[in-house]
Amino acid sequence: MTHRALTRRSVFKASAALSAGAIFAPALIGRAQAATIKLKLSSSQANDPKYANGRVYYDNLVKHLKSNALDDQIEVAFFPDNQLGQEIDVINSVKLGVIDLMVSGSSISANLVPLVGTFDLGYLFSSFPQQTRAFDAGAAKPIEEALLKGANIRIIAWAYNFGSRSVLARKAVHEPADLAGLKIRTLPNPVITECLRLMGAAATPLAMGEIYTALQAGVLDGLEHDPPTIVASKFYETAKFYSLTEHNFSPLAIYMSNGNLGRMAPKLRDGFLDAAQAAAVDTRAHGLTTEQEALAVLQKNGVTVVDCDRDAFRSRVAVQSENFMKARPESKPIIEAIRATSV
Repeated sequence: MTHRALTRRSVFKASAALSAGAIFAPALIGRAQAATIKLKLSSSQANDPKYANGRVYYDNLVKHLKSNALDDQIEVAFFPDNQLGQEIDVINSVKLGVIDLMVSGSSISANLVPLVGTFDLGYLFSSFPQQTRAFDAGAAKPIEEALLKGANIRIIAWAYNFGSRSVLARKAVHEPADLAGLKIRTLPNPVITECLRLMGAAATPLAMGEIYTALQAGVLDGLEHDPPTIVASKFYETAKFYSLTEHNFSPLAIYMSNGNLGRMAPKLRDGFLDAAQAAAVDTRAHGLTTEQEALAVLQKNGVTVVDCDRDAFRSRVAVQSENFMKARPESKPIIEAIRATSV
């Protein structure tokens, strides 16, 4: 299988074909099941094979489809850099079955099913390995079931974002008082926006594709994200202080339209899911090794890395989880399961 990072013109052609029902359905209906199934995989991140989680996951998926001898039956076209639209539009398209696959943090799907926002609570996870322990212990299952029931979207695998989320800003942030008045971009998600507000920032939700120009124009004073994403998107060109608040170890979800998945023949579907999950395992390993490399790249490009007072931020944010459990009692067993795996 060859790598295809498509141009904007080809995206428009693909969209037109989708409207006519010409891409996915013929490969899956009746006798056409033997034909190659063509899937579209969307990512908001840059087309960077090292620092962008969407591209890394895509490359791993292609590898495992080939090793499972499925590459002649399933072809995955990769659309990075918001080519299929902003994330909020893409997740809705996955819900409708217009787009097959999406690689993104769990945060974006909380706009469809609020319980998913449990994973956005500040300082809920202490590390990515702890996150895996919690998910292996069953903490992810209620989230997966709620998303499937509420939006007809299946999370077919979990990986890691490439590092914990911290704050990149125009000034050094050592403690909550330093965030006062700073317009810090957050995901368009109420839980993570509230987390940054509690930390002291003027939290400003904004789509991924609009961040760079907003930083350039001074509309934003900074953003919160992981180091590899900041490197891949070159946000370090507009802000020079990266404060290690480590307020969120955000899980990376591989979303798929449940309807489109269900149209695959059972044996092929099982093989595809095996490849998707193996690709996620490889992507997790890649993410753990890439964060420190990305921090070094940031420093090389003139960014000062600040080891801030995380306990002060954690103390301010603690009330968020308690309030969330009161508002959504169904989140309490999930949060307790996660806390039980903390060491």
